[in-house]
Order: sequence, then C-alpha cells, then structure tokens
Amino acid sequence: MKYAMDARADGTFFETEPFTQRVGPLAGDHHEAAADEVVYVLEGAARVTVGGETHGVREGVSVFVSRGTPWSADGDARAVSVLIHDPEPSTGHAVLDLNDVESGTATAGRAFLLGATPEVGCASVTQFVGLVPPGRAPDHFHTYDEVIYVLEGEGFLEIDGEQAPLHAGSCVHLPAKLVHCLANTGDSELRLLGVFRPAGSPAEAYYPDGTLAVLPTDKEN
Repeated sequence: MKYAMDARADGTFFETEPFTQRVGPLAGDHHEAAADEVVYVLEGAARVTVGGETHGVREGVSVFVSRGTPWSADGDARAVSVLIHDPEPSTGHAVLDLNDVESGTATAGRAFLLGATPEVGCASVTQFVGLVPPGRAPDHFHTYDEVIYVLEGEGFLEIDGEQAPLHAGSCVHLPAKLVHCLANTGDSELRLLGVFRPAGSPAEAYYPDGTLAVLPTDKEN
C-alpha cells in the first residue's frame, strides 16, 4: 500500500509537498532555511541548543524550530523529524515534555497528547501523540494532511478494503479527505506520533458521508 511504509536506508519515510518525515540521530548542527521543523525524541538523551538557550531532552520530548533558525544537539538521542515546507510565518522555538501533559479525547475511546501547536508558536501544524486502545475505529476522514509514525504496538491501516500491517517504526501518510481506518490488533495501547496541516484538533474527524464523528463523551450526553 502506497500510504504505509517502513524507513528507507537514509532514514526518510515520506517526502510529500507539505512534509518530509525522517528518523535518525539527533546529534549535529541543523539549519533549515526554508522549512519549519518539529522533532520528537524516540530514545536516548541529548542537549539541544537553539536561540541561545540549552535544553536537556529525553524520550517523549518535542522540539519546534522555526525556519531559518540554526540549532544543534549533542548526545545519543534518536528522533523523528518532520520538515514543514512553505510554512506559515512563525518565529522562535519551543521545547515541550509530552510526558507531563494532560491527554484529550478523540473518537472510539482514543486519546492524544499535544506537542508543537500554534499556541507555542508553530503556526503551520499540530504535532501529537495518539493513544489508541485495542480495537477498530469506524471508517472516517480528516480535512488535514497528516504523517504518522508508530511508536509502540501493532495494528493495521485499512483503505478501500486493502490492509497494511503496522508496527513500531511504520509510517503512514494520510492525504486530506482520504477515508481510512486504523486498528489496534494488540492487547495493549498503540501509540502514534502524528503531525498534520493545517493545524487543528486531532479529535476532528468525519464519517464517509461527511457527518462529524461523535466523541465518546457526546454519546453519553
């Protein structure tokens, strides 16, 4: 399936018009002159220096750096990086520990943790970690363009009756309005890292007929 894949030898997953998603060591000098960058630390630890400030980062920490801002890192951390091409105007940077944030609620009993968003200066995208319990969500679509990296667990992506297996390290690209279903086939939580554009709420979804998907709390009221 063209919408799901594992990393190439150079660590790159998807290169689309809005995004380039890749995984690899965080250490080194970084400077994206034409793209914003959002990073999520997968493992290890590092010290990130950006905008004259130094931050210690570890697994579960998100970093946003606006285009044209040089930054560097040293340490043994590995991370997922998403470059946002032709971004909305923004300046500065943000470092956020997703281990310390409260979760929101999405469809089918799913939850999410917000990382880089417009509220912290990242005008173009929303970055989040999705927490998916065992089971299958109804078919649905989003109005945003999204790339996903599977952090933990196993499952499958289904589009038009075709299924692709998912596991830690799998990547998915979901163009806007593509009807799909993502299922957790394991016995424990499936954790996903998502970045989508335009920015908004990960909870916003629509059924194939265009009606707004109902949150679990909506059904109770």
